[in-house]
Amino acid sequence: MQLTGIHHLTAITADAPANNRFYTQTLGLRRVKKTVNQDDTSAYHLFFADGAGSPGTDITFFDWPAPRERRGTNAITRTGLRVAEGSLDYWADRLNGLAGKITTLDGRATLDVEDPEGQRLRLIAAPDPQGQPWQGTDIPAEHQIRGLGPITISVHDIAPTEAVLTRVMNMRRVRDYASPDGQGQVHVFEMGPGGAAAELHVAVQPGLPQARQGAGGVHHVAFRVPDNAALTEWARHVAGFRVPNSGEVERFYFRSLYFREPGGNLFELATDGPGFDVDEPFETMGEGLSLPPFLEGKRAQIEAGLKPLA
Repeated sequence: MQLTGIHHLTAITADAPANNRFYTQTLGLRRVKKTVNQDDTSAYHLFFADGAGSPGTDITFFDWPAPRERRGTNAITRTGLRVAEGSLDYWADRLNGLAGKITTLDGRATLDVEDPEGQRLRLIAAPDPQGQPWQGTDIPAEHQIRGLGPITISVHDIAPTEAVLTRVMNMRRVRDYASPDGQGQVHVFEMGPGGAAAELHVAVQPGLPQARQGAGGVHHVAFRVPDNAALTEWARHVAGFRVPNSGEVERFYFRSLYFREPGGNLFELATDGPGFDVDEPFETMGEGLSLPPFLEGKRAQIEAGLKPLA
């Protein structure tokens, strides 16, 4: 029983209009779903992905009026975004002022970037970036962001986190490298086929303060399972280790299971389908406000509480 890669990552913004502009216009991602947080319908939940909204390509945001994240350990600290090899020079020019220098990290060419709220991103040159190009951006198809991974988390102690990753989640620890921020070692865990799209990097940083979640930070990371039957099997498996969890949760666009690893980071297992075109045409998905059927009766009330994105 194997997870097959990163499914999505959900972060926090306190400025949805600016967030929408940055991820669609500056980074050239397609907004594939404009909906709301199903547990807090006063907040947008925006999904940005490749041209097809493929599983493993979407970075999503809850719009909450939160103060900035306080950086530290026991947090999800860096979101990898895959691009084709040879594309980092293009991105360094495009993101001048927002990006650092191209460097080699863990054997891959990388470019660290921060969005206007301090969300920490890392463009990763991958030999097979996968993903589908999007025609609605000025970024050439050969340079477009194609998906997520690796994702980096920080913990103060590797032992309990590694036990969950390897024994409960069936990941494999494959290598280590020095953290580029000079704080500790990073341990690489892979799942399924491995590669950039299927890696979790765990930085062990006991010298850092406890992080505090906020705007510019990450809420949770999700890992891929193929379908509902596989998720049910995973739910039984996780429960068998007596890991406190949410049970299966219907999110309409996918089905989920949530639990925390010992460092406090929130993990989600999510199905690949049914996908973002389940309730609107593929060609126009993400343009209007989509609500799952159980919220449709509250549409007028929900729309009245949302700010315009433009």
